[in-house]
Amino acid sequence: MLYRLARSALFRLDPETAHELSLKSMCALGPAVALLGAGSDRGEERTVMGIRFPNPVGLAAGMDKNAQYLDPLAALGFGHLEVGTVTPRPQPGNPRPRLFRLVEHEAIINRMGFNNVGVEALLRNVEKSAFRGVLGINIGKNFDTPIERAADDYLACLDAVYDRATYIAVNISSPNTKNLRDLQSGQMLDGLLAAIMARRDALAARAGRTKPLAVKIAPDLDDEQIATIAELALRHRVDALIATNTTIGRAGVEGHRHAGESGGLSGRPVFAVSTEVLRKLARLLAGRIPLIGVGGILTGGDAKAKIDAGASLVQLYTGFIYRGPGLIAEARRALKA
Repeated sequence: MLYRLARSALFRLDPETAHELSLKSMCALGPAVALLGAGSDRGEERTVMGIRFPNPVGLAAGMDKNAQYLDPLAALGFGHLEVGTVTPRPQPGNPRPRLFRLVEHEAIINRMGFNNVGVEALLRNVEKSAFRGVLGINIGKNFDTPIERAADDYLACLDAVYDRATYIAVNISSPNTKNLRDLQSGQMLDGLLAAIMARRDALAARAGRTKPLAVKIAPDLDDEQIATIAELALRHRVDALIATNTTIGRAGVEGHRHAGESGGLSGRPVFAVSTEVLRKLARLLAGRIPLIGVGGILTGGDAKAKIDAGASLVQLYTGFIYRGPGLIAEARRALKA
């Protein structure tokens, strides 16, 4: 009830303003924000990628791009937090407006464009935080880095975040950075993964510990592309695949006044296509690489469906905006049952 009242007020504001205000409000609550969350339960623990997760419900990248709100978000009961996407250099992202609610469809269209303060500033925010739970850092490339040199940006971010991240997520699937999704094609992905995994192994040798590396893919893939990604993930010993990012499709929201806006669609309309990609990957990989299910989780039943389709963990974003902290507890209950 409390969140429904807050949402009613927030949804009267511009979406990006509301997003910033809600996160700052959680900070202002201080320790009291924990009253909105759910405590830990050892029966929910899962080990994935060699990491012990307190529970299988995490926060997807995009909510806390700059790692400014780790403490209040952790207090809500997430089993892990994924921050970013972060790039080597700060960048403002695309011009506003760039975030649109489709309330009737419990959906959002965004074309944020990796707006972030840059990897060094993100790491300073991480260090200022008291959070010591499972932290994923999602990395990408700057908008003005030629696609042929994309690996340079990913390697720079990997070098920077390696010591602090629990795992690193490689975002090659945002539709809001020009040509980024080209990195999912066979030849480009093969080269990128070869470079990233070689650097990860070198960093592991230096640090004396190996940090898992996950790759986040799009839902807008045909069967051949999905098979290629699965094959390359196995060949390069990727530790997990995150399925999926937002969709460029508009199925289910046709006719809405924002349907023509460019950007990625998230929320309920992406659930079916995202879950189908997850299911196909699970069949191809047969448990050899764990999967993290993201996309359209609005209920505990949706979270359970992702697990049933082959995911080991799930992540929330748009559903959290529409349902609030109650969705975290609901999803955790559904996955514990």
